[in-house]
Amino acid sequence: MRKISKSQFKPRALELFREVEATGQPLIITDNGTPTLEIRPYAPPHTSPLDALRGSVLFFTPPEDTQE
Repeated sequence: MRKISKSQFKPRALELFREVEATGQPLIITDNGTPTLEIRPYAPPHTSPLDALRGSVLFFTPPEDTQE
């Protein structure tokens, strides 16, 4: 993972953003040698289709036994 200081990052921000987009590798921004920020490509959250329905059932009546 690449690291760069805030003072070096500021004048090259757009260039570094494009580099992160192209390579997919995160970039750590440091302040006095201490990591303070991480820039990484956006990744949409992976959710199950069932997660969208979770909690949406307000009332459930079990079906009657239909044994013949």
